[in-house]
Order: sequence, then structure tokens, then C-alpha cells
Amino acid sequence: MAVPDYQLISSPLLKLIENGEEISLRDAVDKLANYFELTEEERKELIPNSQQTIFYNRTAVARNELQKQLFIEIPRKGYFKITALGLDSLKNTQQALSISNVINEKSKTMEEVFGITYQELKHNLASEILQTVKSCSPEFFEKLVVDVLVKMGYGGTRKDAGQAIGKSGDEGIDGIINEDRLGLDVIYIQAKRWKDNVGRPEIQKFAGALQGQRAKKGVFITTSYFSNEAKDFVSKIDSKIILIDGITLAHLMIEYNVGVSTIGVYEIKKIDSDYFSDDL
Repeated sequence: MAVPDYQLISSPLLKLIENGEEISLRDAVDKLANYFELTEEERKELIPNSQQTIFYNRTAVARNELQKQLFIEIPRKGYFKITALGLDSLKNTQQALSISNVINEKSKTMEEVFGITYQELKHNLASEILQTVKSCSPEFFEKLVVDVLVKMGYGGTRKDAGQAIGKSGDEGIDGIINEDRLGLDVIYIQAKRWKDNVGRPEIQKFAGALQGQRAKKGVFITTSYFSNEAKDFVSKIDSKIILIDGITLAHLMIEYNVGVSTIGVYEIKKIDSDYFSDDL
């Protein structure tokens, strides 16, 4: 086969490191060359006027693109590994089989084909939303967070919720929003438009701010993802803190129609066996 482009390399590269271990680019190139069953000639094919092979270059580009999407991280020079966001993306990709494979499986119904296709479209849309959100200003991100929470039933009216955001001057708290429309309880919010992962120290700071307010409930929302240490910390404290990472936020925006619009609705129909029954 011809040397694959970086888009075709990206998914197998992510699959290669799903075990969470660090790997060097050189080792990744060797393993992927075996995966694609490249010939010796294809492995050694050089970029014109360069000493770097085409396949090495395209694998490096795939790695860099995955890093931009926060699917991988560089823990030390020359090595990289998968992130929690990358694992989530890989899981969604594995669940979304290609349409051609599904159609070839006789046991699959057309309802299943449409269902899998829908999940593929939803996953791709979530990735696109997340990239767009990351390019927005911090002020717009705060408004976006309010819109999502209001659509989910929190905060009362949009006007009331908007006034709550940014009113608190306490360290570690970006805003306060009603838990219900009557305002019987409140939820403290931290909204971070970050590229790097959110670790335990940031969550500890937020938990401390909640204690300072004698509050029991908080939501920490970020465009990136949370470390395992951060997730473990919130599972062991008295305060109820919900962690919403970037990909989860994107899916909530889709579910509650924030920043998205419907371009078409399709009905899936099947034969009505009762209509053709001879039993009158």
C-alpha cells in the first residue's frame, strides 16, 4: 500500500497508546509501520531534499494534531502518552463502527445502521463544538456555561442566572446559580477555559472556597479534562462537586440545544404487520 497520510495514522496511533504508557515517536513509527504492513521501500521513502522519511514525518504530524486536540500529552522530551480525553475519544470511535462494515453484517438492521451513524455524527459535532469553545473569550465561556445550566433547569430565568455569575469575589469561585427555580439552594460554579488538564490542587482550592461559604454543592466546568487525582479527590470529600470536562460539556450543549441548530429530521419507518393481518 502507499504511505498513509496523517489522518489515517491518527486513529491507529491513539489505539497504539491506549494502555496509558509513554512511547517515543521512533517506537511508534516502527509499530505503526508494521500495523500498516509497509514494505521496506515504503518505510525508507524520504521527503524530497530531506533525510527524514515520509512515514516518520506523517506520524509526527498525526501526533502533533492529536496533541492540539488534547488527546495526547508530552510528559517528557521525546515521549508522549494518551490523555483521559483521548481515551474518551477512542472509546467513542470504537463504538461508532463504519457504515460499510455495518451494512455488510447481515444481522444488523437499518435501525441499527442509522443509530450508529447518528452516534458518529454526534461525536464529530461534539469535537467541533469543543474546538470552537476553546477559541472563545473567557467572558463568552462564562455566558455559555450559564446558558447550559439554565437549559438544564438550574438558575431560574436566564436574566437571574446571568446576574449570579461573577458576583462572588471569593477565590476559587466564579459564580453562584440557583439549584432550582425557587432558589431553595444554590450551586457554586468554577468555569475554566483551559488547555491543560485540571489537577487536584485546583479542585482542592475550589473545595476550600466552598467550605469558606459553608456550601455543600459545586460544579467545576473546564474545556480540558481532569486528572485521575482530581477525580479521586472529589469522590472522598463531603462537599458534592460535579466535574464537567470539555467533551462532556460539548455533549450537554448538543443535548440541550446550546450553540447548535437542527438542519434536518428523518423518520425511520417499518412495515405495519397489523395492517396486513387477515384477522379482522
